[in-house]
Amino acid sequence: MLKIYNTLTRKKELFKPRVEGKVGMYVCGMTVYDYCHVGHARVMVVFDTVARYLRHTGYDLTYVRNITDIDDKIIQRAIANSEAFGELTERFIKAMHEDEKVLAVLSPDIEPKATESIPEIIVMVESLIAKGLAYVGINGDVFYAVTKFKNYGKLSGKNLNDLKAGERVDVDMAKLNPMDFVLWKMAKPNEPAWQSPWGLGRPGWHIECSAMSTCCLGNHFDIHGGGMDLQFPHHENEIAQSEGSTGEKFVNFWMHNGFVRINEEKMSKSLGNFFTVREVLKQYKPEIIRFFILSSHYRSPLNYSDEQLNDAGAGLKRLYTALRGYEHVGSGVDKKDLDYNARFEQAMDDDFNTPVAVSVLFDLARELNRVKEEDQKKAHLLVATLKKLGSLLGILQETPESFLKDGIVKGAENTDLLIEQQIQARIDAKKAKDWGMADKIRDDLKGQGVILEDSPNGTTSWRRE
Repeated sequence: MLKIYNTLTRKKELFKPRVEGKVGMYVCGMTVYDYCHVGHARVMVVFDTVARYLRHTGYDLTYVRNITDIDDKIIQRAIANSEAFGELTERFIKAMHEDEKVLAVLSPDIEPKATESIPEIIVMVESLIAKGLAYVGINGDVFYAVTKFKNYGKLSGKNLNDLKAGERVDVDMAKLNPMDFVLWKMAKPNEPAWQSPWGLGRPGWHIECSAMSTCCLGNHFDIHGGGMDLQFPHHENEIAQSEGSTGEKFVNFWMHNGFVRINEEKMSKSLGNFFTVREVLKQYKPEIIRFFILSSHYRSPLNYSDEQLNDAGAGLKRLYTALRGYEHVGSGVDKKDLDYNARFEQAMDDDFNTPVAVSVLFDLARELNRVKEEDQKKAHLLVATLKKLGSLLGILQETPESFLKDGIVKGAENTDLLIEQQIQARIDAKKAKDWGMADKIRDDLKGQGVILEDSPNGTTSWRRE
């Protein structure tokens, strides 16, 4: 039985969907003004894995991940680039989809954009004003009155009085309360704007997600996810807006993944300590990045370093080495291997514990290596199970030959031709019975981390150490 840690209640709870057999999940996506960094990759990979597993367990999942394509940062970047904001956002949406694809992240079922949801946003703002939960400030902006919402702070555990006293908030004379937040901003000269009952303007960030999630999944749905940094104020404000507008409970389960950290600091663009996915892909294969992300529990901090990525690469290499020689065996789970399947599902049912699930794959690989020589039927069953369970994590997607030849660090493939030439030179030396030269070539290759696999018929293949 699946249990999920619910940020709202601060405990693991048995997952029961609102409608039997169906699940609605909304995840806060990217603000598209720059390339995705590793923190964004973690959100994409974590919730892609959640989606894969929910579908594996038989749920009819509707997965929604939005795109924020209008906000202050987008406008500022477009101005700095002297380009239309729509050209900027479309360029980075395309780049995001490219990064997503290379990391084996499956596309969400629905991907709404804020700029395409303006009518729904306006309707929600109007309902909040009508219910006395929002007001028009003296500057024309529309604000949410947080003191009017009874349970404000229930997700983050923050007390409104403490927030007023201790939080740094922008001083805005147009607000009735410093903690009130904007729902609709009046247009500034030369900024993108839409017509509304309050004049030309654009939505605030928080209201965008409330409108998009409820329009796609209904007023009340099962799972809302995102990075831990969104818990307050973004998700707190979403609850206030959505429940204030609809009068219904907004979300049953709140899931938040932990930060990616560098030198004990959160990776973020504001701190300038981030690596884009594209930068990391210049050095590491995409499957290694995905495996690195899944090697830590999604709620834990993820410490980014070359050492950690190298460890992830070495781990994947062990799995692919076990699969070598079985490229044409299909994926599936045989009744005889239900123990591994049960252990894998037990780990995933425990709040999507991917590190434990990965350990099951290593146990599978260990047994596969043990039985290869003595029981091919058993080996084929283990291979099929390993491939099937790996696919649920979005890994083991390459052929072993391809992964092992390319090596862990990108760029190694450039030496493949030289390696093949050395192997041919060794074959020629053997034919000439120049055993000393043949041994020297073999030892030189070993020194380069290349292991030759010989048989009575000669060198059949090679792999990197």
